[in-house]
Amino acid sequence: MSMLANATTATMAPTGPNTNRPGNASVKEVTGTQLRDLEKTLPLRVLSDADFKHWQTYGYVVVKNAVPPEQIKATVDFLWEFQEMDPNDPASWSRPQMRDHAMTELNNSGMVEAYHHQSMWDNRQTPRVYDAFVDIWDRTDLWVSIDRANLNTPNVGARAFDGFIHWDADTSQDPLPINVQGVLSLVDTNDDMGGFQCVPDLFANFADWLATAPKDRDPFRPDIANIPYEPKRIPMLAGDLLIFNSLLAHGIRANRSNQTRIAQYISMAPATPEEQELVDWRTKSWSERLPARGHAFPGDPRNWEQTRYDRAKLTPLGEKLLGKTPW
Repeated sequence: MSMLANATTATMAPTGPNTNRPGNASVKEVTGTQLRDLEKTLPLRVLSDADFKHWQTYGYVVVKNAVPPEQIKATVDFLWEFQEMDPNDPASWSRPQMRDHAMTELNNSGMVEAYHHQSMWDNRQTPRVYDAFVDIWDRTDLWVSIDRANLNTPNVGARAFDGFIHWDADTSQDPLPINVQGVLSLVDTNDDMGGFQCVPDLFANFADWLATAPKDRDPFRPDIANIPYEPKRIPMLAGDLLIFNSLLAHGIRANRSNQTRIAQYISMAPATPEEQELVDWRTKSWSERLPARGHAFPGDPRNWEQTRYDRAKLTPLGEKLLGKTPW
């Protein structure tokens, strides 16, 4: 197990008025050195020096070819099947979402309530994906998030959706929260297909902006109309992994094309094996194919993962990333 020289420590998520905030409770929040200020002690495995500088300056980095083509195809095929849609029949794409979201901005955004299919775990336990997060955290003892996927068909008719920009962290906290998120693109994207968008210049100038921001602002939603920075779409090819700081304002663009945007959400955070309740929940979630915990994850009302698909097989790396086997 590597020690974290920059003294970041995982802590339990806070309780209180924002308990039902955006975010994923399958890993613990972190305190300590902000990742934009972290000084590397381990050699970079995947990122270049320029990549790491871009990550710390703008809050995101794209890892090219993080997952091989055969894994991408397996995941894409599964997601179409799980959503009961035919990739070759656009008439099937307007199927209503199976359950409404408590986070209303996610309605009709194409979230797929699958979490533990073999293809999804194969992507999580890919060594290049893990190595990229080792570069980000500067430590090797990591757990992977329990998260879902996205299959966003064109946002027309009953699937109307205008996109959004938000934070999955409470930007009113002092000190600011520390967390990382990630999205693996499973298709090549273009400007009209929707997909990931963010405001990198806001991240780069976050401290100055925060000092003058209205005190009564929404800590989870930037007022895009009244900040001096424009959202930016990040182009991605199938197999690219975009890792971003949770203090980067981000979201999903509406799909105005005649194609489908498909992605899987993958992130990692420092492992906390001393938290037995969390270890037990994570292992149970994998074993029983349960959704992530939290306000944002309604789960599949059909329970298909439990009734139609086998438990995913884990590699030795996958067992450590789950927490089933200690680092």
